[in-house]
Amino acid sequence: MSTVVFLGGGRVTSAMLAGLRLGKTIHRLVVHDRNPGKLRDLKKRYAAAVEPDLNRAVKQADVLIVAVRPSSVRELLQMVGKVIGKVNRPLLAVSLAAGVPLRVLSKVAGPPVQWARAMPSPVCRSGRGLTAVTFPRILPRADRKRVQALFASFGQVVEIPESKFDVFTVTYSCSHGYHALATLASAAQAAGLDRSTALLASAHALADGIIAWRDGKHSVESLLEEAATPGGIAAAAATAMDAAGYGRAVRQGVAAGLRRARANAGK
Repeated sequence: MSTVVFLGGGRVTSAMLAGLRLGKTIHRLVVHDRNPGKLRDLKKRYAAAVEPDLNRAVKQADVLIVAVRPSSVRELLQMVGKVIGKVNRPLLAVSLAAGVPLRVLSKVAGPPVQWARAMPSPVCRSGRGLTAVTFPRILPRADRKRVQALFASFGQVVEIPESKFDVFTVTYSCSHGYHALATLASAAQAAGLDRSTALLASAHALADGIIAWRDGKHSVESLLEEAATPGGIAAAAATAMDAAGYGRAVRQGVAAGLRRARANAGK
């Protein structure tokens, strides 16, 4: 049994702990955070061990999960580097900080730390997560497998080049689904449905239809053709959405997300 230490007790850590517990992980889970309230809550909800002292937290880690905001990464890693220097042993660390590249992580923390990056979805708390991982060329195969196995315990894992990481991060966010659900349900309410029915119908349109694509063998194009018969109601709705700038709005949203990710890398 290895010890996985989370630096940061925020939302992503909470989701990962829930997913790991649901998957009956064999790892010992430890969380460090400067907020005592967060530590108490995570200990109560997920039976995670908590460690308010950064030095003691890092020293017991077999795998270190850096789960803080991009703007806080450099300050945290400078402190971690000092601790690792005293321990005098290599440490496998995984950064969840969006937009912060491996070269920056390695430079700030120092050579004893071997890095990987991962981007887990908050949906991992249900066991249906999706996580992208990326590794430097020098990371041993055994360490790559350790990282992949950890995230595979609560969903699908895909390895991609780091150059594609920001685009993946912008695209895979479950916020797109929640945003679309809220927007479609709001339009349905305005057209006359009660809120409960509007949400139910909208969730079916988005979630169940997409699950049918993912679990089946049909292309998106063929399913769209099947659902939106020419001259029909669905086709009229889709055509009007496109004419109103639906595709343009999505492209602008992705571009804005990429700009933010690249700004994070420069902080």
